[in-house]
Order: sequence, then structure tokens, then C-alpha cells
Amino acid sequence: MIIDIVKVFTASSAAFIVGMLITPAVTHYLYKYKAWKKNNVAVATDGRSATITQQLHNDEKKKTPRMGGIVIWGSAFITIIAIWLVSKIFPTEITAKLDFLSRNQTWIPLFTLMAGSLVGMIDDIIEVRGNSARKAGGLSSKKRLLTVGLISLFVAWWFFTKLGVASIGFPFLEDINIGFWFIPFFVFTALAVYAGGVIDGIDGLSGGVFAAMFAAYAGIAFYQQQINLAAFCALVVGGILAFLWFNIPPARFYMSETGTMGLTITLTVVAFMTDSLGGGHGVVVLPIVAFPLVITVLSVVIQLLSKKFRNGKKVFQVAPIHHHFEAIGWPTYKVTMRFWVISVIFAIIGFSIALIG
Repeated sequence: MIIDIVKVFTASSAAFIVGMLITPAVTHYLYKYKAWKKNNVAVATDGRSATITQQLHNDEKKKTPRMGGIVIWGSAFITIIAIWLVSKIFPTEITAKLDFLSRNQTWIPLFTLMAGSLVGMIDDIIEVRGNSARKAGGLSSKKRLLTVGLISLFVAWWFFTKLGVASIGFPFLEDINIGFWFIPFFVFTALAVYAGGVIDGIDGLSGGVFAAMFAAYAGIAFYQQQINLAAFCALVVGGILAFLWFNIPPARFYMSETGTMGLTITLTVVAFMTDSLGGGHGVVVLPIVAFPLVITVLSVVIQLLSKKFRNGKKVFQVAPIHHHFEAIGWPTYKVTMRFWVISVIFAIIGFSIALIG
């Protein structure tokens, strides 16, 4: 038990330290190559002028780079590989126990974290290369959704065919076998969680929210004795906290797609790994643990439906909902910290429910 706790906290602490160490280099290159959007958002998703969004956010004026998510996945990757190498080069009982790179628990989430993050980085690079003469926009929404869909489809196929997972766990009930429908359900869940990535819109907001969610799943995995998976989740938390250190107002950089795409897909994977595969209920509690993402997506959907069916009338000043609070006069730090509080509370509730039954 003690060594398991040490493994989890070592992973988190090491990732935080590595993240802090690599940030100066990351920052240098992001500012050197002016990695911020050259064109501010001018048109909303419904085709109307995004006047409020233009007032709230202007990346060209702020000159705050994107791609800060490199700190998260970079520190996570360096740390997990470094610990693995140490265990191989210096094979002792302690180094072997601290190593958590394992085929059955961490290969898949590490793959999704890196695959999603690298595609997200490509999107960011395309985004920041825009200028006043050429519209910047990165990969289209369809291409990003297709990418997330393909990655999650592969993972869903792996779960279903290689691991034999075809059921969803529910508290106080037997696991419900959904057969082949497990695959489309997994893909739909991944896409829904990815949509919540638009929460990355205010300094410090997304970092605190994602840290709380992964911390909750680290606890769930630890309770299920999936220690390597728990260490991996803690690893991600450490990387996020290093990012958050530099993302709190005024942000040195933004997380952007290279952070949110990898994190959201991986969050889905971790939820399914702590479900029937781990003898728990990780999927059922996902909407609770990820409640800030849920309300973010719902606010966008509600806004779009309202505009479409109510002759352009809006429910919110602007969507997603965190920008609505900005628009009505809340200071950004107040929005951020209240979202942090909500994240922690719902992470605790989801964690508690996941341990039932």
C-alpha cells in the first residue's frame, strides 16, 4: 500500500517538476515564433457577427501564445519514459515498483494523450500561421471531430475485441451488456467530452477543471487497485499543475487544442478503464466528474437552438457559459475560481458514487 501511494505521488510530483523545467524553453519558442492567433473571432458558429466575443478576446492585441498544452503532455511523456528508463538501467526493487508504464493499464491512455495532443498541435500551428491577408482557422471542426472519432473508434475497437469489454457498470445493478453497441457508445462519449474542450477560454479555467477531473479518476483507479492507471492520472495532474502555474492570470500562454484534444480523449479512455474493466462505474460518473464540461457544451447547444428556433433570440449574452458570466460583468478571476470550486465539488461527488456498489 505504501509503495503504491509513493508511486502515484512520485508520478505527479515528477511531472510537475519536469513541467516547470521545460516551460522556459517552451515559452521562448512560442514567443519567438509569435504563436498567437493573428485574426480574432469575427463570426459565431451560426454565421452572425461575434461582437461580444471580439470585445472579450483579442489574441492579436494580447499577444498571448497558444500551444501551452505542450507543457502538459510534454512533461507527462518525459516523466513516464524517464521513470521507465531508470527502472531498466538501474533495475532494483524500488525502481521496478515505481515504473508504471504497463501494457494493460497505461499504454492506451498514453497513446490517446500523445495522438490527440499532436493532432491538436498541428491544428494550433495552422491557426497561428494566419495573418491579416489570410484567414486563420486551423483545422475545420469537421476535421477535428473526424480525428477524435477515428482515434476513439480505434480505442473502442481495442476495448471490444482485444479486451472483451462490452458492458457498462451501474451502482447497485449488474453490468449492462450492450454488445457491439459498445463501440459507437464509446465514440459518442469521446466526441461529447471533446466538445467540452471549449472550456479553454479564460486564463486558468481549463487547467483547474481538468486537474480536478483527472485527480478524481486517479482516486477511483487507486481504489480499484489499478495502481499504474492511478499513477498515470496523477502524472497528468502534475503536468496540468505545472501548466496552470503559468496560466493563471495573466496567462503566459493558453492550453489550446494541443492540450484539450489529448486530455478530453484520454479522460474518456480513463473513464472506460475504470468501468466494468476495473470492476467499477467510471462511465456513469463521467458526466458528474466532468460536470463543468457538460454545462459548457449544453450552454452552446441551448444558445444555437434558441437562435435557430426563436428568430435569433439568445438565452445567454454569449456562449459558452463562462463567457456569458464575463459579458454580464463578472471579473475573469471570479469566473475561473468559481468553476474551480464547482469542479472540485463534482469531482468529489463523482468519486464517491463510483465507489458505491
